[in-house]
Amino acid sequence: MVTDSLAIISIVLATILLVPMLCRKIHIPSIVGFILVGIAIGPYGFEVISGGATIQMLGKIGMLYIMLQAGIEIDMNDFSQQRSKAVVFGIYSFLFPFLLGLLTSRLLGYEWVTSALLGAMYGSHTLMTYPIVSRYGVQKNAAANIAVGGTMLSITLSLLVLAILKSNFVYTDQLTTWSLIGRIVLTLVTITVVFPWLAQRFFKRWSDATSGFLIVMTLMVISAYMADWAGLEGILGAFVCGVSLNRLVPNLSPVMQRINFVGNNLFVPLFLIGVGMLINVQVVWQGWETIILALVMIATKLLGKWLAAWLAQRHFHLQAMERQLMFGLSHATAAGTLAIVTIGYGAGIFTPEILNAAVIMILVLCTTASFVTEYAAKRLSLQEEAQLESEKEDDSWHVLSVGENRLYDLQELVQLSELHKPDYSSEEDWTEAQRLVDSTSSAAIIYHPVQPLNTVSRLLIAVPRYAEKEHDFISCFGLIRRLSSQIGAKVVFYANTDTQQSLQAFCRRKGKFLRASYREMEDWEDVLMIAKQMRRDDMIVMISARHSTPSYNPLFEQIPDVLSRFFSAHSYMVVYPEQVVGSGAVAQLLNDQAPASLTWSLVSHIKRRVMGWLEKIQSQPKE
Repeated sequence: MVTDSLAIISIVLATILLVPMLCRKIHIPSIVGFILVGIAIGPYGFEVISGGATIQMLGKIGMLYIMLQAGIEIDMNDFSQQRSKAVVFGIYSFLFPFLLGLLTSRLLGYEWVTSALLGAMYGSHTLMTYPIVSRYGVQKNAAANIAVGGTMLSITLSLLVLAILKSNFVYTDQLTTWSLIGRIVLTLVTITVVFPWLAQRFFKRWSDATSGFLIVMTLMVISAYMADWAGLEGILGAFVCGVSLNRLVPNLSPVMQRINFVGNNLFVPLFLIGVGMLINVQVVWQGWETIILALVMIATKLLGKWLAAWLAQRHFHLQAMERQLMFGLSHATAAGTLAIVTIGYGAGIFTPEILNAAVIMILVLCTTASFVTEYAAKRLSLQEEAQLESEKEDDSWHVLSVGENRLYDLQELVQLSELHKPDYSSEEDWTEAQRLVDSTSSAAIIYHPVQPLNTVSRLLIAVPRYAEKEHDFISCFGLIRRLSSQIGAKVVFYANTDTQQSLQAFCRRKGKFLRASYREMEDWEDVLMIAKQMRRDDMIVMISARHSTPSYNPLFEQIPDVLSRFFSAHSYMVVYPEQVVGSGAVAQLLNDQAPASLTWSLVSHIKRRVMGWLEKIQSQPKE
């Protein structure tokens, strides 16, 4: 057996490099390959390396990585729409395996305490196959969001059962029930309130990707430690940490790219290899009792999780392939099962036969979950790709900054908004920027950042009358929806009643859901009311238009002055839809516009000239 640390690291890294290549050749999921290799090189296989402290520590970080990644990658817009469904699925996913576990355990002759802990073990699951979902790009699918959201509840319920039994058997002399409750409350408040607050201030000061990656990793490990300290498990702390930092780590951001790269290529494979090294295949030959118990465990868990997915599909009217995806995500087991079995065995609740049977169950369920998830994710990916192709439009965007060159900020906006091959430019002043916008018919954005996008908490959207009539307004709406989804910012639309109805219809589209609130802004003259309602981390987005378009208002000429006077402390963005001229509908809409804005524009123009003249007089030195 190899004992030299450098030799062990070399073997492990070579394994991580070669296993995915081999798995692609023989057409099996790499998750299964890593587990099988772990069995082969571990202490119960060919004894190439031992599961030392270093491997165990790195593997544990990989387990935390999976849970953190699942929490961060939840699309909060879609999840808010699926929140009630996720709660229902979480209850299903815990309750059916738990009740089946109680029944089968009692039939096998186990005590109530042992049966309850076995039921909790069946009710929990680990999102081991989530990297497959992420790789196929279907993490925003409704079934994936329901499964991930339900995981949070099912894991919580399972670990709460564990914590209660653990307190009775382990903490009897050290901690009271109230002490445990106090620790749990303190941990949850710290992770969900204090950590996001700290991370937001950190990102405002240090916006580079490396520093962001390190702060996320630090908070993940501290969250896991605090969860362990509170009598829960580190995986729950890491998952809650991911959900809490979701808004601050957009899925397309450089920070998330580093998290995915390091996790998927190092820590997650190490975790899977570590799981394989725990599996002792020799227990299969030690007697029929272990084999029969393992078969009962596998059947109980599979049946319970399949019932949960089937009822969820029937209840929520999902596709059969979406049911398969939920089933694949929710029946893999590793971290939660290992925690429950280890603690139960150490406390004398579980027998050695239960421990060995649980290890066999882990191997079998990780294998089946990998195949089921990969099959479903691949089919759903093909369906969504075909749908996206049918909806794709060849939109061209021009993205500008005014005053100074902000290419990095413009590129970040483009990346998070998922704009394709835009043109960039930097203009000296607003006059030059406006001239450039007017000279092209492409959709355009003038962007001025004051703080990093991932620290923006609300997008305040000023939408003029008739904006929904613009030829390319749907692209502008899509820009806002995607940006909100990536940075987790709430959306507040300021528009008149008729435009609000159109916006609400846009927000309710299937697969394009956007959770938003609405404020009355009858005319563009009322745009200054937004300044009175802005908070520190808000960003204003003004939907403007060019001349001879349905929503054009002469007051748009005052936008630079309004932004510099009333919104200079906030990030802002001015969006111009693509211009299409010559439509009969456009001419009709132009005729329908009320002339009141022209009068107001004349009055405002005179007022601005007078105010400028007065300021000029006041600025002259006194003799």
